[in-house]
Amino acid sequence: MNKRIPLIAGNWKMNKTVGETVELVTQLKQKLSDVRNREILVCPPFTSLVVAKEVIKNSNIKLGAQNMYFEKSGAFTGEISPLMLKDIGCEYVIIGHSERRQYFGETDESVHKKMRVAFENGLFPIVCVGETLQQREQNETFSVIERQVRIGLTGLTGEEPKILVIAYEPVWAIGTGKTATPQQAEEVHAFIRKLYSEIYGKDAAESVRILYGGSVKPDNFSEIMRQPNIDGGLVGGASLKADDFIKLVRY
Repeated sequence: MNKRIPLIAGNWKMNKTVGETVELVTQLKQKLSDVRNREILVCPPFTSLVVAKEVIKNSNIKLGAQNMYFEKSGAFTGEISPLMLKDIGCEYVIIGHSERRQYFGETDESVHKKMRVAFENGLFPIVCVGETLQQREQNETFSVIERQVRIGLTGLTGEEPKILVIAYEPVWAIGTGKTATPQQAEEVHAFIRKLYSEIYGKDAAESVRILYGGSVKPDNFSEIMRQPNIDGGLVGGASLKADDFIKLVRY
């Protein structure tokens, strides 16, 4: 029986001013206060993290960041360190999102470095993996995912393999309106869990949460969440509207 607690995470990307952040998280806090059996996470842009934390204080909503650098401090203009995120109350950090890989040159190696540093500084990493449309059409989905998992998620110790979060995001379904069918998503989630079991053992594989991301919407989410290996969603566009995100959390 799956005892994994579902995690519904909103990745706001480069959206929302400070004022808009206050408005959105205030609504979420009011309308989701009775939710007990799942974890709710918002990941606003860096400029809104402090104010979001203020609003969600003493609520059931957690705070995460969308990215971080793998050094604690130093001459890295424009970057944000894990210590800074921890200091303002972040619990989670998204690492290796396909947009970071696509536009900002992130690699499996840099993803691995960031994951290690997140754990070392008390943050829970949500590590993203996923294939492009071209890779899927060339039947490379599983080899791409395997490489991303074996390189990006290597070297975990102790409880880390159990508390890590993995997000499977087919790149062809992000912001395109295309969604993997529940069956397509489940097939890859099951593959990731089996691979993870080979690397870290059965216990870790049964504990690790694997989220689905990629044009997640209220009308397709409940069927996605019925799949045995899907433990939540990493939600983009639908996390920017209170009503949509609330429906997703209550799927």
